[in-house]
Amino acid sequence: MAKVSGETGDWPGLFFRFLTDEKDASVYTQRNYKQALDGFDEWYREANGQAPPWADLKRDSFRLYLRQLGRNNLSQAAIRLRFSALNSFYKFLMRRGFIEASPVKGITLPKPAKRLPQFLTIDQMIELLDAPEAEYRAERSAKEGTTKKVRVTPYLRDRAILETIYACGLRIGEMCRMIAGEIDAEQSVVNVHGKGKKERQVPIGRTAIEAIQVYWQRLAKPPAIDEPVFFASETKRTPIYPRLVQMRLKRYLNACNLDAGLTPHKLRHSYATHMLDAGADLRSVQELLGHSNLATTQVYTHVTTERIKRAYDEAHPRA
Repeated sequence: MAKVSGETGDWPGLFFRFLTDEKDASVYTQRNYKQALDGFDEWYREANGQAPPWADLKRDSFRLYLRQLGRNNLSQAAIRLRFSALNSFYKFLMRRGFIEASPVKGITLPKPAKRLPQFLTIDQMIELLDAPEAEYRAERSAKEGTTKKVRVTPYLRDRAILETIYACGLRIGEMCRMIAGEIDAEQSVVNVHGKGKKERQVPIGRTAIEAIQVYWQRLAKPPAIDEPVFFASETKRTPIYPRLVQMRLKRYLNACNLDAGLTPHKLRHSYATHMLDAGADLRSVQELLGHSNLATTQVYTHVTTERIKRAYDEAHPRA
């Protein structure tokens, strides 16, 4: 069995550097995988009084860990996520020649519960897209007659962000990584940096382009071709980050009396569902979303099928 210099305890660190430097994994993947490996490490130390010897662990250890997770009433999804991280970790070790076989392979996990993706209706989506402007007007009206001024730029930025995510079906990380020079306004396309350093070109609607241009016009100077499309603030020309987008979105969801727990990813779900509802073919939507597997995209067909069935049950006299 091949070995790497140093203790096997260094291997998680090598794995996390691989996720960051080579895999270009999202901050959420990095966080979830670290929590998963740390969780197993903590359990193993408590059960065995030592750090896990990653190279010498057997399948039985992971079966015991699986049972412990079940006793802790973790959801099926949370258990599968932890083992997905462990599986990826051992695949990494195998590719690097550190081990010959994965002790996680072949472990039977609880079947995932079937959950249809949440999405907004078209009317709800339009109301949400209009929410930043409505919030700006409400705040300006509330402070009228005072010395406090309300800056319009953050609201213009937020409108442009929501328009862009919905127009292009972007993941939040893809939106945050957008570069000004990679938007072709004439051709109405944008180059998107997706998962695993994969790139794809997707159409971007005129409404989204115009919202971006209006936002840029309010900045001290528009972004250079190598600068982010969206800045975290007016004074610091650093890219917008996911947590800020989530906080701003929650504000607008509350204003629209929508579920404040909806994430930016649900706007991507809405994009896919509305596209399929309007007659787009599944393969095209797969390419637009950047899904490597068609099965990932097919979940949206279940959404539209379920809605059609409900409409049938409600409307057909012999249903």
